[in-house]
Amino acid sequence: MLRPTRAPVRLAALLTLILAAGPLPILPLRAEPVGPSGPAAPGPASAPSLEKDKLATAAPKGYLSEEATPNLVAILPPPPAGHSAAEAADRAVYNATRAFEGSPRWALATNDVADGGAALLEDYACVLGQRIDQTRVPDLMRLLDRARIDIARATRTAKRRYRRLRPFVGNEAPICVARTPELADSFSYPSGHASQGWAYGLIMASLMPEKATQFLVRSRLYGESRVVCGVHWLSDVEAARTGASALMAVLLAEPGFRADLERARADLTRALSGEGVKPDPTLCAREEAAARQPLL
Repeated sequence: MLRPTRAPVRLAALLTLILAAGPLPILPLRAEPVGPSGPAAPGPASAPSLEKDKLATAAPKGYLSEEATPNLVAILPPPPAGHSAAEAADRAVYNATRAFEGSPRWALATNDVADGGAALLEDYACVLGQRIDQTRVPDLMRLLDRARIDIARATRTAKRRYRRLRPFVGNEAPICVARTPELADSFSYPSGHASQGWAYGLIMASLMPEKATQFLVRSRLYGESRVVCGVHWLSDVEAARTGASALMAVLLAEPGFRADLERARADLTRALSGEGVKPDPTLCAREEAAARQPLL
């Protein structure tokens, strides 16, 4: 059973951690990415170029037009300002979660780097009670793939507006993926992975409301894995959940999306009616443990 959140207690603990740690280092506005051979030659301080934004590439058609897509720049607050208490809290969480390296939670975060409908369907195996081959649920996959385009469009607007640097830029703390120029030269706020994970969780909750809690717990972990991985600030993930919820509210009013949702429901019902391959109980135990483990 999930325990109620004790936000005041966690906030007090976070502030205590920040004060005990003393002044937090201020990262430079820009640092060249670090590769396997060490730091690259220094360059001018600047935000990543818009050309490096991987979400700017052409994509298949989603459900919503540009005009119908929620404006996350208007909906979300700006990311924490420099030298603010909120930014200090983000940095404290980033610093603290570097200690997860090598742990089961780190392994889960590394697994959660994969995105897209097929990856999330596999991540929901413990909730579903069986692993589902994506070829058996073509309507569900089509629904997730089309919704993914709308998620990317919605988050892209805010990413390109704020151009926030990722937490690992300017330091050599461990992260769970390779430090590539492409990753360093992409934007952090809000998290596209966490947006996708939360939106997919809401979709799955709509398809199987009797397991809504479990789907959303797993989707929360998927978003928090971005923090554990060291590639997103906690506020990036929190904003992603708000943005994804706003997007889902609009998608559910779209007739085409609702029609595809019903087709996907039939797909999923058929797939779950037989005896499928059971998920690895070790992986399910790891997810249950992660759900009980706070980031701080």
